[in-house]
Amino acid sequence: MTTTIETSFTDAPVSTPVLEMQGITKRFHGVSALQNVNLTIYPGEVHALMGENGAGKSTLMKILAGAYIADEGEIRINGQPLKITDPATARKSGINLIYQELNVAPNLTVTENMFMGSELRRGQFLDRKAMQLEALRDGQYIGSLTRSEISPQRLVQMMVGRSMQDFYEHQRQMNPGPVVLSVRNMSDARQKIEPTSFELHAGEILGLAGLVGAGRTELSRLIFGADRKASGEVFLNGQKLEINTPSDAIAAGIGYVPEDRKDQGLFLEMSARKNIAINTLKQDARAGIVNWASVNRLSTDAVENFNIRLANLEIRALDLSGGNQQKLLLARWLAIKPRVLMLDEPTRGVDIGAKSEIYRIMSELAAQGVAILMVSSELSEIVGMSDRVLVMREGQLVGELDGSLGKEITQEKIMHYATGASEVLAS
Repeated sequence: MTTTIETSFTDAPVSTPVLEMQGITKRFHGVSALQNVNLTIYPGEVHALMGENGAGKSTLMKILAGAYIADEGEIRINGQPLKITDPATARKSGINLIYQELNVAPNLTVTENMFMGSELRRGQFLDRKAMQLEALRDGQYIGSLTRSEISPQRLVQMMVGRSMQDFYEHQRQMNPGPVVLSVRNMSDARQKIEPTSFELHAGEILGLAGLVGAGRTELSRLIFGADRKASGEVFLNGQKLEINTPSDAIAAGIGYVPEDRKDQGLFLEMSARKNIAINTLKQDARAGIVNWASVNRLSTDAVENFNIRLANLEIRALDLSGGNQQKLLLARWLAIKPRVLMLDEPTRGVDIGAKSEIYRIMSELAAQGVAILMVSSELSEIVGMSDRVLVMREGQLVGELDGSLGKEITQEKIMHYATGASEVLAS
């Protein structure tokens, strides 16, 4: 049912294993997610746990971290059996897991989020100073500059500091099609978005970049009718739309994959079949009765076309891996045959294989003439997949990088606009 590949990079072990997971089995609603899985790790080893979407990688790690309890099997730490029934037990035993889903406590500070559950203390009190000192970029020291060495370009390079990925499918569009979506003077009632205007072309992937809190998600939600606008107009193929609710946007052929697929996108307790078909149930119904034959065809085709790994169409969305959940959500929106598709963090919390598949889907949609607006915090993703990039800062559009004009789109140039550097970068 499942296949995992374990890889390590040390010589033959000679000591007692620091971790042993033996015969681990886990079922969800009668479907095996893990079947008699073994994992042995010795001190000093680095292991890679690999497999396709739905292979059981996350499930095995969640059992180790106490988020799930195995139906069968045993866990040993340093040779001693350990019954892990909750995350607190796992942490006390020295087991920590960084989950693929990026969940934070919004009312706590960055430092408090980083140390949640493992706070540093001085006696009975929190050692806030020590925790703040532990919080930098990527937890690593990048470097220091003297006053004479400081420049916007140098700071941006030190802040970005990441290599490009090689698996982006998209070939940059040098001859964009006609304008499909036109947004004019869009602003929100909470005054987080200044009046904003831009255009999106057929077959174009338009990246919307900026730092967290710049207003990218807020702008896309305004266009989709999910939040109340203070001003603004939306035109589709030259025709003005009245979008006051998401239903208005969907009826016009505008789709939106939200940033948080679990809270805002998927119906987690519903089946994969219903999650895929929910946007088209009304149009396929006859006299108010669901056309289940049409639903079954749509769902079966989507699973095949999007390579969604699941045991059957009745499995809950909650029980799928992150990558399969995201592809499930994409399949739902493509069922409405959108003319405009807005993707907010399209590959957040998915593995490298699912990322590659999502990029392939995006490129195929663009080739078919679909206009795509992509919000992403991953600069390599913005650079690799965008024909053109708009950069936001503090609720305003502050820069544009147009690859169709033969100008290079780079992480440094994006960060230049996003951080408000005053010097002009070379084209």
